[in-house]
Amino acid sequence: MRAVTFVLALACACVSQAAEFQKVLFLGNSITLHGPSKKVDWSGNWGMAASAQEKDFVHLVTKALAKKDGTLPDSLIKNIATFERQYAAYDEAALLKEVVPFQADLIVVAIGENVPALATDAAKTQFKGALVKLLTGIKGNGKPTIIVRSCFWANAAKDEMLKQACAEVGGLFVDIGSLGKDEKNFARSERSFKHAGVANHPGDRGMQAIADAIIGVVKEK
Repeated sequence: MRAVTFVLALACACVSQAAEFQKVLFLGNSITLHGPSKKVDWSGNWGMAASAQEKDFVHLVTKALAKKDGTLPDSLIKNIATFERQYAAYDEAALLKEVVPFQADLIVVAIGENVPALATDAAKTQFKGALVKLLTGIKGNGKPTIIVRSCFWANAAKDEMLKQACAEVGGLFVDIGSLGKDEKNFARSERSFKHAGVANHPGDRGMQAIADAIIGVVKEK
């Protein structure tokens, strides 16, 4: 009986160790990372509009992925809003040159909000194809876990294409559309902002909810 218990314990330990991510790549927009901007009265250099760096979803996810000894995984955070706005003509060479050598074993994709309205089937197909191409390039020969989340401000057309692109690269899709329907998740519900666009971003509560949704999928896997 002791031998069986030992074997089971060893197996559990191996599963736990395998679940520890060493390197995490975050690809997103202003919700993921936005530097200081006097134009919109934003002084942070983290996910807009969390009250502090440690309260944006990126750092909350990273903290939740801490190893048993408390060590955090290495992380690389990139704002790819340009890809969102110009996906049809986007040249991913420079981005790939930076992120592929990082060799992430977990990739979190948090985009969609800045993508122009996908009003036609052609636009939908083009956006999905561009994202699949980008993620395929980033994967390279590796086998990272890929997580793609839906838009914070739910958009049926964009979210469906994000979901389909995620499926094509073998990723895990996270639907956070319900979060944007709750006023308590917006930064404007927590404090005052001079710029309405900043106020419309997720606040600390919203950031925590996004992180919880992502971590929930990781744990399920």
